[in-house]
Amino acid sequence: MDYTGLFELAWIIPILPIISFLIVGFLGQKIKGRGGIIAVGLVAAAMVLSLTIAYAALTGGLPEQGYFEQSFNWVVLGSDFTIQMGIYIDAVTALMLIVVSFVATLVVIYSLGYMHDEGDRRRRYFTEISLFVGVMLGLVLANNFLELFIFWELVGLCSYLLIGFWFEKPSAASAAKKAFLVTRVGDVMFLIGLVIIFNLFHSTSYSTIFSPEEIAGVDQTWLMWGVFFMFGGAIGKSAQFPLHDWLPDAMEGPTTVSALIHAATMVKAGVYLVARMFPLLVHAENVMLLIAVIGGVTAFMAATMALNSPNIKRVLAYSTISQLGYMFLALGAGGYMFALGLEEGNEELMVAGSLGFAAGMFHLMNHAFFKALLFLSAGSVIHYVHTEEMAKMGGLRKHMKVTSLVMLIGSLSIAGIVPLSGFWSKDLILETVWEGRLDSIIFLGLYVLAVLTAFMTAFYMFRMWFLTFAGEEGEATKHAAAHHDEHHVDSHGSDEHDHKESHGHHEAPWVMLAPLIVLAILAIGSGFALFIGSGFTSVIYFEIPYTHDAGYWLEKFFWGESSFLTYISLAAAVLGIALAYFTFYKKRVDAPAIASKPAVKPLYNMLLKRYGFTKGYDYVGEKIVYGFSLALDWFDRKIIDGLVNGFSKLIQRSGAGLRRAQTGFVQTYAGVVAGGAVAMMLLLFFLLKLLGIEVHP
Repeated sequence: MDYTGLFELAWIIPILPIISFLIVGFLGQKIKGRGGIIAVGLVAAAMVLSLTIAYAALTGGLPEQGYFEQSFNWVVLGSDFTIQMGIYIDAVTALMLIVVSFVATLVVIYSLGYMHDEGDRRRRYFTEISLFVGVMLGLVLANNFLELFIFWELVGLCSYLLIGFWFEKPSAASAAKKAFLVTRVGDVMFLIGLVIIFNLFHSTSYSTIFSPEEIAGVDQTWLMWGVFFMFGGAIGKSAQFPLHDWLPDAMEGPTTVSALIHAATMVKAGVYLVARMFPLLVHAENVMLLIAVIGGVTAFMAATMALNSPNIKRVLAYSTISQLGYMFLALGAGGYMFALGLEEGNEELMVAGSLGFAAGMFHLMNHAFFKALLFLSAGSVIHYVHTEEMAKMGGLRKHMKVTSLVMLIGSLSIAGIVPLSGFWSKDLILETVWEGRLDSIIFLGLYVLAVLTAFMTAFYMFRMWFLTFAGEEGEATKHAAAHHDEHHVDSHGSDEHDHKESHGHHEAPWVMLAPLIVLAILAIGSGFALFIGSGFTSVIYFEIPYTHDAGYWLEKFFWGESSFLTYISLAAAVLGIALAYFTFYKKRVDAPAIASKPAVKPLYNMLLKRYGFTKGYDYVGEKIVYGFSLALDWFDRKIIDGLVNGFSKLIQRSGAGLRRAQTGFVQTYAGVVAGGAVAMMLLLFFLLKLLGIEVHP
């Protein structure tokens, strides 16, 4: 079936949320709910069109070359340089359309309840969230790197606006500026890489620069530097080491912003960029190795920082950084093997590399669903207890039964417990890294880090769950329960309703619960995409599809040659959950006593201080960047201004000297004219001599 007509409508997808941005921005004050319904309707319409196009793309509707492209020339710089604008649809685009549009719709619906008490501020909120959804979808659909970069910058702007939504709080304003400035470092690197790529290919269009003939015809060293600098953009946007420290502070924004931007969509833009650059990256195996190392180190380091964080949203922020590291680890390991296979003509290595690519993208999808679920569940908790400190919570399970259940599902999924979605993609990543050890010993170390990360992930997620929902009621829980019970009694005029009914009143409204339930279903079931038809890896792959049925996958995971890897990761997850259970539920392990021991306390404090990265950023800003700025200021004032002012003074003094020659005596002027004439004749004489021309009297 020919879907060309449908694909040609894809440009409408980002336009719909942008229309919402304009309507709510200009007319939201006059619309009931400050434009929330408008935002939901238009974002949902974009989702419907996105899902329709994604279905067509993933079920064989793409043209023979594997992608659909529609573009027009935007800027023509002579015959060699052309900049285009357009849309590009392939399997990776389709996957991102599903993730971004679906999660965005659920978050905007959830926001109707979560932001209900914000009054007139809701107009600004729905305006900014609509703009974000529009530009994020534009980023996904872009058909060239320059267009992607434009939307990339707009996404960063929206992040700044939404992190600082409560701008009257100094911490929120500071966090917004920090996110904007830190990600700019990566963006400058992205821009440098983009210039290099444009100079090599005379184009930024995917269809041009991904051509094997074009790639073979450029300088491979400069190609390596181009993709290296572009990867710098991914490091900043996806909060990877060493530009990771902005994301925990970004939790100062509304929890809905954290769920959408800083868990499911914007921070995935860096992963998407690496996936999109794969045809170039497989010609730079050293960059691929760097991507894997940064991913593995980030995953481990962020997991350690989540171990003792007291703030529920920051635990999830560290978890996001860690899981993004997993994705980069998979893409880097897969790309490294594919690059070696390409050089050696080894198809087996190339197949393993393609599976690594699929594993990274599979985890991107699964993580988007269970992490959005976890953040929105945390939002429901915060909405009820009005605090983010887990020490003040506890005992919430009897007050928020649905929220506690869906958050348990999300925690099990991210911990990698079979058969939830996180299990399947995490195990594929671990297998990819394990396979990479045959080509570089570095991957053996990265595999060990990845398994330790799996253990810590299970531990800190269930530490969070037990501290929030189990055990004795904390100060905030008691206060919230009493307040809500009083409100419940007052609203009914009596206290005859039993205690169970009052507990039901403590749950979030259905406009918030419904998205949680949908996401919980996906946190359980999205992993089964591996078994539908020929499997997820037969649709999302790089160059070589990995086509197998459900029986193959079950054997591979549970009783095949590499099944021991499955049991290692499951054991790590179960041990992590068990340790959290005995420490924070059964209280058989005295965590405060351990943390206060002289040998442990310095490490405990170092984790709370994020390994000193926050101070390190401040030091770099104050001593290096500010110092460099002072040096530039001195150079500007003393050298640049000095030259300009010196030249000006020279002219003034020369003019003053010439002014003295204006005596008013005709004899003086005649003498000057005669002297000038003699000087010109002598000059002419010497010039002619210098040129070898004889002068005859």
